[in-house]
Amino acid sequence: MAKQHYLSLQPSELAVVHAASTIYAAYISSGRVNDGEEKTWMEKSIREAIQIAKTADAAIQSDGEAGI
Repeated sequence: MAKQHYLSLQPSELAVVHAASTIYAAYISSGRVNDGEEKTWMEKSIREAIQIAKTADAAIQSDGEAGI
């Protein structure tokens, strides 16, 4: 029997996973991901999703953040 894995991700982590999966899917559909290179492209997609999240966080003031 295969070992089961359980994840409990926070909302911000889920948002990054969603963005990264969309980025990764675009790489796959454009033919950039070759056999054996999947992990490299997944990691690149995650780094890019995190960078997008950081950039958005810096540019957007949430309701709970103090105003200037």
